[in-house]
Amino acid sequence: MSGFDFSGKIVLVTGGAGGIGSALCRRFATGGARCVVVDIDGARAAKVAADLPGAGHTGIGCDLTDRAQVERLFEAVADDHGRLDVLVNNAGMTSAERFDVRSVESIEREITLNLTSPLVVTRLALPLLMASRDARVVTTVSLGGILPLGETPIYTASKFGLRGAMLAIGIDLRSKGILAGSVMPSATDTRMLRQEAVDGGNSLQFQDRPQQPADVVAAVVRLLDKPRLEAYPRPGESRLVRCAMLMPNLLPRAFPLFRKRGDRGMARYLQELRRRGLARRTDGRWELVEEA
Repeated sequence: MSGFDFSGKIVLVTGGAGGIGSALCRRFATGGARCVVVDIDGARAAKVAADLPGAGHTGIGCDLTDRAQVERLFEAVADDHGRLDVLVNNAGMTSAERFDVRSVESIEREITLNLTSPLVVTRLALPLLMASRDARVVTTVSLGGILPLGETPIYTASKFGLRGAMLAIGIDLRSKGILAGSVMPSATDTRMLRQEAVDGGNSLQFQDRPQQPADVVAAVVRLLDKPRLEAYPRPGESRLVRCAMLMPNLLPRAFPLFRKRGDRGMARYLQELRRRGLARRTDGRWELVEEA
């Protein structure tokens, strides 16, 4: 049983209609929380909220890169609930498009969504969090916030920055009665990872079989049960990554040793997606099959 009592808690999850976000909402709602499901796709957010167990859930469409929309989001939460007990910063994006051909606009948008928006969301949520007796902030970062991923440098930049910011915020807010921490998942079987795989993204993520959203949910719950600055769904991976970063100048020589294994892992993952009816190969190219 969880040591954190979700009963009656007001929990807001960004990216709440995605694979990890919707799994988080189901877990929280099962424990008795009232969930505010936030997603850029308002229709999907509303559907996730409607399908949750219990009552009092809402789905809200919000572009987190638009501060005016974020301000309206928290005005709605204030009107409906008057407080916020748990904020989960979970929205994010990545792109397999290589740095030397990416548009500047796409770089700015990814940095804004992955790094700036969680900071803005957390800042604007503080008055509602301070109205809670036991306020928590949990942020989904990534092992890509520790180890550089050569094919996705903008994602790496945003996650490196987000990890550092959330460590600092966690230290600062603790003295104000708000416990903040981050989860550091590796590759997780979500639509975002599937898209990256069919686009030929970073094979280093596929050293092992991707974990499931339930693994990230379990790490979040452990973080709520036992507050700390960081939690890792796969502790063994985290130790390997942190050891590798003790000698970053060796990474160019070390990466080729892992890349072949990662390429094989990504090929296996793509075949698994085909067996599950989630990807197909057409004219020599992989593409996603959208779920009904």
